[in-house]
Amino acid sequence: MKNLIATLLLMVIVLCSCSTTDDEQYTPIDDNQLAELNLPEDYFNYANIELPDYYTESQFPDQFQFQAVTAYDNTPSNNVVTDAGATLGRVLFYDKKLSANGSTSCASCHQAANGFSDVRVLSEGFDGEFTRRHSMGLANARFYADGQFFWDERAQTLEEQVLMPFQDEVEMGLTLTELVQIVNDQEYYPPLMSEAFGDATINTDRISSALAQFVRSMVSTTSRYDQARSEVSSPLAPFPSFTTEENQGKQLFFIPRELTNGEMANCAACHQTEAFVGPLPNINFTLTSFATTNGLDATSTTDLGVNEATGNPNDIGKFKVPSLKNIGITPPYMHDGRFPTLEEVVSHYSSGIKNHSSLITPLVNSNGEVGQFNFTQAEQNALVAFLNTLTDIQMISDEKYSNPFN
Repeated sequence: MKNLIATLLLMVIVLCSCSTTDDEQYTPIDDNQLAELNLPEDYFNYANIELPDYYTESQFPDQFQFQAVTAYDNTPSNNVVTDAGATLGRVLFYDKKLSANGSTSCASCHQAANGFSDVRVLSEGFDGEFTRRHSMGLANARFYADGQFFWDERAQTLEEQVLMPFQDEVEMGLTLTELVQIVNDQEYYPPLMSEAFGDATINTDRISSALAQFVRSMVSTTSRYDQARSEVSSPLAPFPSFTTEENQGKQLFFIPRELTNGEMANCAACHQTEAFVGPLPNINFTLTSFATTNGLDATSTTDLGVNEATGNPNDIGKFKVPSLKNIGITPPYMHDGRFPTLEEVVSHYSSGIKNHSSLITPLVNSNGEVGQFNFTQAEQNALVAFLNTLTDIQMISDEKYSNPFN
């Protein structure tokens, strides 16, 4: 980073010392240039985030069939996170100039204070129009094992996903050619590109790679859950620093219970491991997606979910399973933001699951009977209390994930 700062300062000196003719006058650096950025002298640590041992090895009993969190890692070998690459990604993520009218950035819809989600049901694009679905949080995106992104999983990789909002006619309204030109026009990007990739060339692949690195660096390991977890050797043991209600909620989340249709189920089947992420793909699984239908509706009409990307009838009404880290600060909930509170989410699983055609075991049994969790009110309260322990204040308030523009 010191080399980058030196390069940036040199640019300022060169710009300020350029000679002018009688009819030319040098224009000082404006808010589109170097002076707008506030970057540290040394790089923040993005590349070597220390993972707890329960991320590097599963400490669940064998019957859970969970692998280590690191087995869910979707980082490609040709885009490993580096400090310089993620720093560039941070600037791109917060840069409002990278939209059709200079009003919207990635961070406009993924706000740190809200767990990198949006408090609005639908996000507002550059021209005041609204997105089709709710903006999900970004924590632990690195551990979405199937590597597919968006609620309908239409992006096959994170590198593909990060470019799509720029090109969306509602979100940011650019073409990739326009995006590259705007990045080229900013004084601060060439030195950032050089630090990240070895030279100042700017293209869509580098923009994509840097943004993906920044998002993958958003790993949550410092929530109240993580702090309490360090006190015990098993996720199923009572956590000494949890309240009785929080420990009860943790047990309800992890331990299977009999549903009203006779099947056994738990919350952790869909939110796996201690990163609380979507299921690990199984090569013997016969459907085209590892997203799930959670019985929000009996039929799908205006939004067909993953089916819109795959065309497979089995995927109608299925949506991506997000990580639950920071879930307490990412309302509203579900792909369409229909539930304003966690209490309503838990109530849905307790008694509101609908018999959708894509519903699978254990939420429906071989006789076609839907299974409800049938939680008592006290159990629902306990689950909400537990879910709130997954909020990672230290992560979302870390300067390295904050807006770098002055």
